[in-house]
Amino acid sequence: MQAAMTSSKFRISLQFLRQFARAPLAVLGLVLIILIVLMAVFAPYLSPQNPYDLMQLDIMDGRMAPGTQSSAGFTFLFGSDDQGRDMLSAILYGLRISLIVGLGSAALAFIIGTAFGLTAAYVGGKLENAMMRLVDLQLSFPTILSALLILALLGKSVGNVVFAIVLVEWATYARTARGAALTELRREYVEAARSLRLPHRNILFRQLLPNCLSPLVVLLTMQVARAITLEATLSFLGLGVPVTEPSLGLLISSGYEFVLSGTYWIALFPGVALLVTIFAINLVGDRLRQLLDPKAARR
Repeated sequence: MQAAMTSSKFRISLQFLRQFARAPLAVLGLVLIILIVLMAVFAPYLSPQNPYDLMQLDIMDGRMAPGTQSSAGFTFLFGSDDQGRDMLSAILYGLRISLIVGLGSAALAFIIGTAFGLTAAYVGGKLENAMMRLVDLQLSFPTILSALLILALLGKSVGNVVFAIVLVEWATYARTARGAALTELRREYVEAARSLRLPHRNILFRQLLPNCLSPLVVLLTMQVARAITLEATLSFLGLGVPVTEPSLGLLISSGYEFVLSGTYWIALFPGVALLVTIFAINLVGDRLRQLLDPKAARR
């Protein structure tokens, strides 16, 4: 029996992968994501220099054009900034922070919002109304302004950026989880679980949650890209990660003032890296939406 169930799950997974592979753009996005993650993980081994080690920087290498030879003997493939940092190295290190913030904040917001939304739908009544009014209150505030206010109070750090993004994004998961749970609560398996007097935790997270995951997984994929964009926006505005921590938004911000002077590469290449990262995640997320939530995709 167990072997038959395992074989059935394997066939379903294989069929899902085949359907996913029928969209070339989604496959391209997945390949790009894998490459981006690998480059971020192995940044210390791929980078010609550590761009945040002052001992490896030379001010005489500042604002070198792409393809110029550095004083250390390597080539600035993407040029250098005003402090002599190799832009390729800075981008690779910046990808690490951007991915950590994006994945970490999206995962935490997913856990908090999903648990909140499922609980609200399950308990029902006045308590559900009160919980959803809290969600509506959170969603009524502009995202970027709320995040800016939180960071203005807490200060700049990677942990505070993750905390701010979680606070402004968890309500989206809560509303989605509640909507999916309200549909599932009418199913026979939930009534059977209640009639058997199974523990509420069992019904919520073993019976209800697996059947509500499809729209939540799609939302999670989209929110990772949104979190990366939000972190870049906060860093560009000067309230994101500190200058001692690299991120793509901070690199774009530092190069913005040099664009008009002709030193375009300081802002251009980090911007392209950010664009490609978000583009790849959205390609995969769009395909997952088509496969896991076909009704939403048609709408």
